[in-house]
Amino acid sequence: MNPGEHPVMNHRIAIAGSEIAFDCAEDQSVLDAALRAGIELPYSCRKGVCGNCAGGIAQGEVEGVGGAAVRNESCTPEQVLYCMCTPRTDLQIRPVTWQRVDPGARKRFTAKVFRNQRAAPDVSVLQLRLPAGQRAKFHAGQYLQLALEDGSTRCYSMANAPHESDALTLHIRHVPGGAFSARVPSLQQGDLLDVELPHGAVTLAADSPQPIVFVAGGTGFAPIQSILDDMAKRRIKRPITLIWGARRADGIYLRSAVAKWQRKWPGTFRFVAALSEDAGGSEDAFAGRVDEALQAHCPDLAGHTLYACGSPGMVQAVRELALRQLGLAAADFHADVFVDGPALSAAEAVAA
Repeated sequence: MNPGEHPVMNHRIAIAGSEIAFDCAEDQSVLDAALRAGIELPYSCRKGVCGNCAGGIAQGEVEGVGGAAVRNESCTPEQVLYCMCTPRTDLQIRPVTWQRVDPGARKRFTAKVFRNQRAAPDVSVLQLRLPAGQRAKFHAGQYLQLALEDGSTRCYSMANAPHESDALTLHIRHVPGGAFSARVPSLQQGDLLDVELPHGAVTLAADSPQPIVFVAGGTGFAPIQSILDDMAKRRIKRPITLIWGARRADGIYLRSAVAKWQRKWPGTFRFVAALSEDAGGSEDAFAGRVDEALQAHCPDLAGHTLYACGSPGMVQAVRELALRQLGLAAADFHADVFVDGPALSAAEAVAA
């Protein structure tokens, strides 16, 4: 060991009520250590925003990774965000749920752009093809990481159902100055992109009989499309409400998919377009935000399952309303929070 260096300190993390335990390196988050060990805890954004990874600490002490806050407004007093904390001592954790996964199930592919369509003024639907003979294994609702040339990554949900395993469909909102999304409109057929999947644990419990409410904001529709197409493929029939929010009617960019589900589940599928700026001329539109539409159309959520997918502010508004006023059980709330990546610098934006 060189002078001034100190040994890397590992701490042991055990899951309460089980025989499972794994090591966590210094400054590694509890979530990352669990995933590396093949233990999947609930998670989505991995940035301390969504709250999906919130869980209890039965024994031991934690601190924020790099001084980050270990709690947000979605945590109860007994919970911390596993994605943002690292152990100070050996730990015993009490996650809401957990399961063993195969660490080798996550694969990297060099995918090829097959089709790039502008679906709305600020949304592209990007279809990728995997190399011949290769298949992507994922659950409906999961996402991939796309690697950029500078070593950074961006996360996008798969919008296609898992049975369409030789292709990947992404819905990408054009973020002003976005390091990747600003380049999406210029991507051409045959362009190559490096992706890794699957990531995320926002998936459907197929054996539950509960009515489902999906709340999407903008391209938060993508994982919901994957889940609904998977339900249709597997002939799952449950009462379904889809509330999809946008500013104007052209932000509801895949009406054909909604029409398909209305034909598939007549009488049990309900669709509401929540338009916050202009709801005129659309018979299924609600004039207002998605949380307002949720309160108007689903005033009693006891015994329901709710999936909210979209921006941090939208998801938090839906979470607070559903849990505090509409009777939804905390265990029945699932969220996929879309967090924008870093923007381009001024020089990079000019070069792009």
